[in-house]
Amino acid sequence: MAYPKLLRLIIRFIFNETYFLILHQDLDQENIALLSSQSDHKNRKNMSKILSVISSPRGEASNSIKLANAIIDQLKAQDPGAVVVVKDLAKSPFPHLEEAHLNAFFTPIEQHTEENKAAISHSNQAIKEIMDADVIVIGAPMYNFGIPSVLKAWFDHIGRAGITFKYGANGPEGLVTGKKAYIAVATGGVYSSGPAAGYDFVVPYVKAFLGFIGITDVTVVRAEGFAVADLQETALDKAIDSIVL
Repeated sequence: MAYPKLLRLIIRFIFNETYFLILHQDLDQENIALLSSQSDHKNRKNMSKILSVISSPRGEASNSIKLANAIIDQLKAQDPGAVVVVKDLAKSPFPHLEEAHLNAFFTPIEQHTEENKAAISHSNQAIKEIMDADVIVIGAPMYNFGIPSVLKAWFDHIGRAGITFKYGANGPEGLVTGKKAYIAVATGGVYSSGPAAGYDFVVPYVKAFLGFIGITDVTVVRAEGFAVADLQETALDKAIDSIVL
């Protein structure tokens, strides 16, 4: 049974005398299914689900993976029945957004071609996984002051108007609610404070994106100083000791 197509909402904002026209996608059957995943999650009362997002290609040598795993171990100690779903973006990277993906995002489902269906499948998969999760643990190593491109690509597929956020009379509103997120940050230098703090574009960006889609309960755990001689030996242990659930 096909869902009735809702009217496209046109919201006009006035900011510094500039008008921004934002067109929402029609809430078609596939999009409603993604929103239903969030609703089903809210009704689930048994075992919790932890989504572990890996963005480092270094495998067992990765400090962000080690720190994220330490967070997950402590979460499972509190909730032994928790199920962990691993999303390894280094081994299975999401494609960077191209014209085909954007066309699919803004084409009503009944008009989707096979190309549209293939292009939007990554986004639908990512959104369903994040909607299904109770806790999200993101491993975020710092590369050239920012996050790995595979993590940015994953975020790009998650940020979809009408699905993970919407625009209302009071501005943007996140739709991915009721989640707890941990960001496991690993850096060669020290960026939590001091002269290099202004170069940290990892934590501000990840927290801003998560908050925009509705995930505001975010804890940052930093392992820093891996390239600093007198800090590197204890950097990971210090970070693990600082974990507060």
